[in-house]
Amino acid sequence: MISIDFFGGVDEIGGNKIRVNDNNTSFFFDFGMGFSQANTYLSEFLQPRKANGICDFIELGLLPYIEGIYREDYLRHVGLPYPSEPSVDGVLISHSHIDHVAYIHHLREDIPIYLTKESKLILQALEETGAASFSEYLRLNKSFYLKPKKRGEGYMRSRSNIVERDIHVVEPYQKFEIGNFKLKAAPVDHSLPGATAYMGENDEETIVYTGDLRFHGRHPELTDKFVKEAKKSNPTIMICEGTRINSQTNVNEFDIEKRAVEAVDHCKGLVVVNYPMRDLDRLLTFYKVAEDTDRKLVVSLKQAYILNLFQEYPDYPGLDEVMIYKPRKGWGLVGDNSFACVDNEWLCASLIDEDIDTNHSLRDYKMWERKLLENNNVLTYHDLQENPQDYIFRCDFFELKELIDIKPQNGIYIKSSTEPFDDQMEINEKKVRNWLKLFNLELLNKCFHASGHACGPEIMEMIREINPDKLYPVHTTHKEKFLELADDGIDVIFPHKQ
Repeated sequence: MISIDFFGGVDEIGGNKIRVNDNNTSFFFDFGMGFSQANTYLSEFLQPRKANGICDFIELGLLPYIEGIYREDYLRHVGLPYPSEPSVDGVLISHSHIDHVAYIHHLREDIPIYLTKESKLILQALEETGAASFSEYLRLNKSFYLKPKKRGEGYMRSRSNIVERDIHVVEPYQKFEIGNFKLKAAPVDHSLPGATAYMGENDEETIVYTGDLRFHGRHPELTDKFVKEAKKSNPTIMICEGTRINSQTNVNEFDIEKRAVEAVDHCKGLVVVNYPMRDLDRLLTFYKVAEDTDRKLVVSLKQAYILNLFQEYPDYPGLDEVMIYKPRKGWGLVGDNSFACVDNEWLCASLIDEDIDTNHSLRDYKMWERKLLENNNVLTYHDLQENPQDYIFRCDFFELKELIDIKPQNGIYIKSSTEPFDDQMEINEKKVRNWLKLFNLELLNKCFHASGHACGPEIMEMIREINPDKLYPVHTTHKEKFLELADDGIDVIFPHKQ
């Protein structure tokens, strides 16, 4: 008989950490961060300490204390025991959003991680380009190790203790086994590549886990196929997301594209747009908008890195089909308006690169950034300033400072991201509006975002079609909406957080 322990995703959006057990096997669906719990105690500059291992996370209720799942260095550093064998047989990742993957960092490296190829690529991007302190998803860098000094007596800190995690890439609808369970990954449409649901069975029961999904993205056929296959499996248990169970309608990518083309056609200046970094479907939408309005889409270095990883996927534009924005960093040696002192003479950046060392302006950039800056399609604020009518500039909250250099005129700002759902997001939203007011950018934010989640009627229709014996609603703050399924003979069980 299958038992399920919920350590997150209960009465909250995200934070899924769901353990499935039978007599001899156990595994997790996802191991993510619960935003509501994290935001209760933490902020951008108030974060748990690495020095305290997992203890800060457990004290704040961010991680459950479960023996046998956490990494050795974080346990032994604070005097906690480290079992010789892991207590779970794997973690199945539905997709690479932080609320589903963030706390993989804390897991021991010998726990197998199952995920799609696309999810692996996104985690690679997060590891390589992210600034977060806890982002060891694919590789674990062991901390708190000392090694003998090369010269003289004593010890020094060892910084090269990198080990690869036990990563397993799953293929669509191809069976794989974890202990007593036979499982399949079922790709679904969501707001980033590689999202998948899972179907699994042991000798007694069949379980379906939706992860996060929608029917109104660019690939609804993926979710439709999952529903058909899940129905065929005759599940006894279904764990279903309900993020938008309280919503009745959707905006889709094609709606956004049409509205954006109309808005951009009427704009004589720079078009600034903010959409989620890893939402490549939204990138594709604004790439198409740029094509239809004789402009070029300009992306950040981080998004260019992700796009480069996905070059073998024909759905997305090639890296050479967009423009890459080079921000000023460190000394800001870009163009003719920044200077450095050379032999007591102040020279502009362009002369320094030309006459002294072409690498000077690159020294403020990380290695992965430097590689991207070698491309021929790199531009700076000068280009956006001189020919604003030629570009759509993707600019998120932390890139708003670039507007100081660009100084846009007669421009618009398209907000193509979710509305604020916590206090910090509300504060940031007010700051965005202050920036827009400063540069006289018109805000367009009505129906320019397509959610990554199905709406209420779609969720209910999906569940009725799959027809499980028991349903556990997760990833929702409106679990009561699921109770009407009792009229269909489905036993709706509200999960309790362990």
